[in-house]
Amino acid sequence: MDLQHFLCWRVAPLFLLMLRGLHCTSVHILNEQPVHVIPGSSLALRAQIRQGPLKEVSMVTWEREPETGNDLVRVRLATCPGGGGGGLECTGTGPNVRVNVEQQETTLQINGYSRADSGVYAVTVTDHAGANATAHCIVREYEAVHHVSVSINVSHSTLVCGEAWGTEPHFSWLYERAALPQTVGEVSKDGTTLFLTMTPVCGHFTCMVGNKLGYSSATYTAAPCEAEGRGTTAAIVCLVLLLLLCGGALAFLLWRRHGHSDRGERLHEHLDDSM
Repeated sequence: MDLQHFLCWRVAPLFLLMLRGLHCTSVHILNEQPVHVIPGSSLALRAQIRQGPLKEVSMVTWEREPETGNDLVRVRLATCPGGGGGGLECTGTGPNVRVNVEQQETTLQINGYSRADSGVYAVTVTDHAGANATAHCIVREYEAVHHVSVSINVSHSTLVCGEAWGTEPHFSWLYERAALPQTVGEVSKDGTTLFLTMTPVCGHFTCMVGNKLGYSSATYTAAPCEAEGRGTTAAIVCLVLLLLLCGGALAFLLWRRHGHSDRGERLHEHLDDSM
């Protein structure tokens, strides 16, 4: 008898959980968060609805509220009454809002996205018993790249590129306005840091940051590469001096050879006259 009570006590909660799973309705937004939207383009959010076999969706609503601030007023964007499997028409609160519900999916589209459309979006599914299931998604404006800066860490021989608030920034480095040679340094995986290997550090280092809306850059200027310039100048001077010396020696040899030839001819002429 005690064993039966024990088994009932263990199995009953599991059975109740199974029944609850059959009855529950859930919703999940499929977009990766946060969603960044370029101003003027369209925002599209997709949500998947999972409903139990014993439940039927009676209402789908889309709403938005500010992400930050004290006045978090929720604005209703669209309402979709009825079931979720018939592809019924939904009613939007604005001319640029489009919502539909088909099978087990609902889609929200806002055309002509602006900064005012940023915030936390919520989709709520209500079943015929009045139970609600809600999913949230953060939507932000796609920001251009601004205020790029380059700083140096002298002790670690590194240059660090910073950027204020651009969305999805991509970093690249130039040396003397050309592709970065391997002899100058190595770039970190995220592209923000340049580990310098050249000694001494000299010249101009430029960090380029870009995204879908454009590019911006900043340049760090080290000491001029004077040693390299002086070495090149010295090599050129030495080469010129060497060419002058070789030319002078060759001219001297030709002069001496020409001089001996003239003396021989004169000596022969003088002997012929004497005879």
